[in-house]
Amino acid sequence: MFVAVLAFLLLIAGGLVTSNNAGLSVPDWPTTFGSLYRMPRMIGGVKFEHGHRIVAEFVGLLTIIVAFWTWRVDKRRWMRGLTIGAVAGVVFQGILGGLPILKNITPAISTAHAAVGQTMFCALTAIAVFPSRSWMQEPSEKIIGKDAQPLLRYCWMLIGFLYLQLILGAAFRHVWTKWGPFGSNHWPVQQIVHTLLYPHILNALVVTALVLYVSVRALTRHPNIPHLRRPAVWLLVLLIVQLLLGVSAYVVRVIQGVDEAQPTLALVGITVAHMAVGALILALAVVLIIQGYRHSWDSARVLAFDRHREAATA
Repeated sequence: MFVAVLAFLLLIAGGLVTSNNAGLSVPDWPTTFGSLYRMPRMIGGVKFEHGHRIVAEFVGLLTIIVAFWTWRVDKRRWMRGLTIGAVAGVVFQGILGGLPILKNITPAISTAHAAVGQTMFCALTAIAVFPSRSWMQEPSEKIIGKDAQPLLRYCWMLIGFLYLQLILGAAFRHVWTKWGPFGSNHWPVQQIVHTLLYPHILNALVVTALVLYVSVRALTRHPNIPHLRRPAVWLLVLLIVQLLLGVSAYVVRVIQGVDEAQPTLALVGITVAHMAVGALILALAVVLIIQGYRHSWDSARVLAFDRHREAATA
């Protein structure tokens, strides 16, 4: 859980880098101004870029520790594989973050960096769920197949459209900061808005409908299952917050901030909060679908013990 929280803070640190146009404040990678260990002067954009690197390295180290610990104490083969995948994802994420610094690459790599970062946050959130009491104990109530299938199907649809929303939003931010009004490769504002922002807004309507459906279904069909009820309630709460932040981000970025040479405090705060709440919604959707499977599966499919041997011993 601690590593998952740090991964969320890492997403915020990355959002601060993009929103403050600080992506190339440190001109080299993996070194920082030629050094692997010397702390640079934390001024201007350096404090955002190098601070992001420090948090990323700490999260990477802790992910390796989690993987090693899991291999020591957890006998579930799929759980071990998941932690190894998390370590590989952290390494891949670091490479994606360093490529735009080494070479003048288009915003596509930076967009992929944002998408993989949220994927790693969801993976670490899942790793925190799988050893928890809510997963390891036998559910007091089960979901029958005809009720589980629609919930799981629409949860998968929600995750898919959330990823599309994430990619469109990240592409808009990176294209705006790198190729926008004050970028090095100028794109007209209306071209960026029509190409990336309007699809982001239209997709938000689909995401809203799916969040409402899966949340209301979980609350009305399975109100006695707290592991479904709690993420469903939080999805509804965060959806309201996210819609308000989305409208605010449009105002401060496109209406008020189009002529601002430097990002304002309001723009940075609102856009980073919008990105962070979106990450929480994605992670909650992952938790909801995990718990949906948990309450519709037999325990022998997910736990690391022989039920017949345990019964014979008892």
